[in-house]
Order: sequence, then structure tokens, then C-alpha cells
Amino acid sequence: MGFSCGIVGLPNAGKSTVFNALTASSVPAESYPFCTIDPNVGVVPVPDGRLEVVKEKVGSPRSFPTVMEFVDIAGLVEGASKGEGLGNQFLSHIRGVDAVVQVVRCFRDPNVAHVSGNLIPPRDVDIVNIELILADLDLVERQLARAEKAFKSGDKKRGAEVEVLRRARDMLLEEVPLRKGEW
Repeated sequence: MGFSCGIVGLPNAGKSTVFNALTASSVPAESYPFCTIDPNVGVVPVPDGRLEVVKEKVGSPRSFPTVMEFVDIAGLVEGASKGEGLGNQFLSHIRGVDAVVQVVRCFRDPNVAHVSGNLIPPRDVDIVNIELILADLDLVERQLARAEKAFKSGDKKRGAEVEVLRRARDMLLEEVPLRKGEW
């Protein structure tokens, strides 16, 4: 498999619509929360004109383009890190992807309810970001406890891991996503 990308956002943000557009699929994209419960997966070949040149140079009869896997994940709600909505399911599905794309609803439609009752896109971005940070924090704290225990038991190779995990924990406690932290 090439690269996997999880599509996340609040319920009714348009995740399944984006998924359908990217993958030429037709999964349900309904106007009620949690239309998607189990993740939808679509695999799309990535066009690369260089592939034909390489195929000819090496004399291969066939070529296989790399692929991009898109995963349409159930809507995330505030409190997902504590089990709200489909929280634990959501978080287990998001951990398996290489990248995350957040879909944010910026359209008003009286026929499509907003999970928070009103449309405030910056707040919605913050809700998703905080839930992802809290999920990362939970994971880092569990890994840190195991690494510290092993280090204290004499596994000195775990010292660097402990330091990295402590730094990650500190950034997450300050609500700084790990991708934006100073390493």
C-alpha cells in the first residue's frame, strides 16, 4: 500500500462527500450525524508520467502506480477522547493512517443540522484539534509509563525514548500538536 489518509471532521461537515469526490465512490452522504459508522476505504492510483519511462528503460511489460488510500472516518464530536459519540471507534480508526485531512463545514443549510447547533468554523477546527491532541496525549502517557518502567529496570536503551516521550507529553499538555512543536 502506498500512503493512507484519514478524512476527519465533525458530523455533517462533508467528509463523505469529499471521500466520494476523491475516490469516485458513492458511499452515503446523508444529512444526519453518524451516517458513517464503519470507515469507508477507497484506493486511488497516483498518476506519474515517469512510470512509463522507467517501465521502458527496464523492459518491464507492466507497471504498477503507487496508490493513495483514503479513509472516511465517522464524525468526531467534542468529548470523543473520553468516549463521547463514536469516540473510541473513531480514535482506533484514525491511528492507522499516515496523514489526516480535516474537513470543516463552512456552509449554512437549514436541512443539515450542525452538531453544535450553530456554524462557527474556527470553533469546529479547535474541537477536532483538541480531541486529536487529547487522544495523542493518552497514547503518549501510556507509552511513557512503559518506557520509564523498562528504563528503571535497567534497559538503558530506553533513555532516549523516555526523553522524547516526555517532550511530546509536555507539548501536548500545552495543547501544541506534535507536528508544530520544537524538537
